Amino acid sequence: MRLGIVTGLTAEARIAHPLGDVQAGGGTPSGAERSAENLVARGATALLSFGLAGGLDPALKPGDIVVPLAVVEHGVTYRTDPALSDTIGGWFGGLLVATDSVVVTAAEKSALWRSGMACAVDLESGAVARVAARNGIPFAVLRAICDPAKRDLPPAALAALDQRGAIGIWRVAGSIIRRPGQIPALIRLGRDAAAARDALVRRVGRIAPRP
Repeated sequence: MRLGIVTGLTAEARIAHPLGDVQAGGGTPSGAERSAENLVARGATALLSFGLAGGLDPALKPGDIVVPLAVVEHGVTYRTDPALSDTIGGWFGGLLVATDSVVVTAAEKSALWRSGMACAVDLESGAVARVAARNGIPFAVLRAICDPAKRDLPPAALAALDQRGAIGIWRVAGSIIRRPGQIPALIRLGRDAAAARDALVRRVGRIAPRP
């Protein structure tokens, strides 16, 4: 098996690099789809959606790992591959829902949780699932919870990413200048993101230990 890995962020791509061929999609479904197709064209025979996710299940905390049974996008359910999921640590978390835009508020997360009982949400996994289905290859998802169900995302978080999946410092600074009251929420988000990244690093270390 030659594993192709799609991330949203370039920082996530660096973490996932020991697992296979990685490409960051820039944090959008369309970018993730292009990245997945590129990986298949380069010879990937299985796909992995990797990175951070938003929590929908109130029991999940920052840094918890989710390896879902299936991904739901626009009402279509894509089952993840059991063997590939076992390779990355085994199923945990039930369903993940893929959306077209960031789920910002705790109220939106609660509505998604109540409507379908998906445990987590992201932007890339639906695109990865679709590409895998089109090409008849297995896929799986490995995600760490960043923003938990009961927290809103601050506006600066939505302005942060550029098309390469890198953090635009000046856009973040501009958002803070316009709305300085979001600084405490940004600090919390930074701590949560660090916990999620650390969890991914530990999981990758167990899957692909250093020689």
